[in-house]
Amino acid sequence: MKKSLLQGLLLKSLLFVVLGVTVAAATTDIFRAPLLLRDVSPALWAEPFRGVTRDGQVVPGLFELAQTGVSTAPVQRAAAAFVRSLDEEQRKKTLFAVSDDEWRRWDNRHFPTRQGIGFFEMTPQQRQRAFELMRESLSAKGLRLSRHIMNLNGTLAELSGKPEEYSEWFYWITLMGEPSATAPWGWQLEGHHLSINYFVLGDQVVMTPVFMGSEPVRADEGRFKGTVVLQEEQDKGLALMLALNPAQQAEARLRKDKSGDDVLSAAYKDNLALDFAGLRAAKLDAARKAQLLELIAEYVANMKEGHAKVKMAEVQKHLDDTWFGWIGSTDAGGVFYYRIHSQVILIEFDHQRPVALGRSNPGTAAATRNHIHTVVRTPNGNDYGKDLLRQHHQRHKH
Repeated sequence: MKKSLLQGLLLKSLLFVVLGVTVAAATTDIFRAPLLLRDVSPALWAEPFRGVTRDGQVVPGLFELAQTGVSTAPVQRAAAAFVRSLDEEQRKKTLFAVSDDEWRRWDNRHFPTRQGIGFFEMTPQQRQRAFELMRESLSAKGLRLSRHIMNLNGTLAELSGKPEEYSEWFYWITLMGEPSATAPWGWQLEGHHLSINYFVLGDQVVMTPVFMGSEPVRADEGRFKGTVVLQEEQDKGLALMLALNPAQQAEARLRKDKSGDDVLSAAYKDNLALDFAGLRAAKLDAARKAQLLELIAEYVANMKEGHAKVKMAEVQKHLDDTWFGWIGSTDAGGVFYYRIHSQVILIEFDHQRPVALGRSNPGTAAATRNHIHTVVRTPNGNDYGKDLLRQHHQRHKH
């Protein structure tokens, strides 16, 4: 690192301290600028969990304790190995009870204070164990996408000149409960533009909420040149909208003009009340229904294949009562938002305003294809596997 850059970073670090801003420690293996952290109001997540609903009322009986026949043993072993790699102090800040509200404190923005252990402070062995946990939990596609999002956060550091705020290593892992073949447990990864909640009970897995996004969505230069994310989600969504006939497009369209950011179910929106809107899948022919399922699978397939098949079977069971909504353009290069919503899945895709790159007039800047947010949730109380956990506790009194 050039001396002038190092001096500048140290000066900036000193300024943060003088101003009373909390900063995180540098990495253990290479020099990194300290990470700027700010607290988030507890009021944003303190409301008792209910889950995403149409009207504030949870539809009962949608999820059940069951045997799926898909082993979770590899995830359990990887998680246990990761825990064993932590020292006592690291465990204190990384391990929580399975029912702890730490699940709900994830944030897709770059600045909130995090619990858990950050990749930037892990030893090489711990980092290897963390990636192994991700590898055993996610599909090859899901792992690749997650790693690319992390790397593009490093690209953002290069483009913005703010390595104290953005890095490919500014991501944290926490574990809820103890890795077990029978008892409920799970893990969480969170950081800028990437939050994964992964709940395990026996051989059942719930992997929501999941937030994946990026700004930029591609690296044209720098250490991660050639990295591109979320183009299939973008292109398949547009292809589905264009495949609808004019009357169906009109019914799907929630609003013509896209003036800003439209995602509704990101961080701290666990109890969102959101009615179905747009075009109901029951009105689609077989080809369009298959296209809708393929689009949903683009998101669900970030899980391991066996668990993704279980989830897609659940999705297909409610396919006719699944709704597709659209905001914005259908022109080549245009920006848009789409939503897929049923009783058992909620997916949002959104082209967002620029934030860290090229935003000279906050509040008036137009949305761009270079900043994307996506969210996947399980409505009616089963985000974080909470409905399965509730049933487990009813069956096994604690």
